[in-house]
Amino acid sequence: MPVYFHSESPLQFQLSTPNIYQSWLQTVANSESSQIEEVSYIFCTDTYLHQLNVQYLQHDTLTDVITFDYTETPETISGDVFISIDRVEENAQTYAVPFERELQRVMVHGLLHLLGYKDKTPDDQQEMRTKENTYLQTFTTFSNK
Repeated sequence: MPVYFHSESPLQFQLSTPNIYQSWLQTVANSESSQIEEVSYIFCTDTYLHQLNVQYLQHDTLTDVITFDYTETPETISGDVFISIDRVEENAQTYAVPFERELQRVMVHGLLHLLGYKDKTPDDQQEMRTKENTYLQTFTTFSNK
């Protein structure tokens, strides 16, 4: 599978079922008429992601996900998706959803960015949220196989 999962030190985070996540993310890409060439998910702390946000995007704020797109052809996607486990935990509490569900949302959000979706305008945000919800439903189906 061309989907990889890493954890930045000192965080020692691991997905409970990485093979299901790999297959699900590949299915999402295929549903969008794309193929994953290589995508790495890097789980990290707020501190680590904040440093990336300042260094590469000049944003001095906390965020849950940052995506670096290395895609070279329209039919394949390649990139890194950095996810703050601290933010995911806090968002899960704020929105009263299970941690794993919030993590799935952030993971698919990053993949959707690699697929070309934006979230800067209200219309873009609505489209992104609709896609997230659609693909979250497919994860539920996927994980019950």
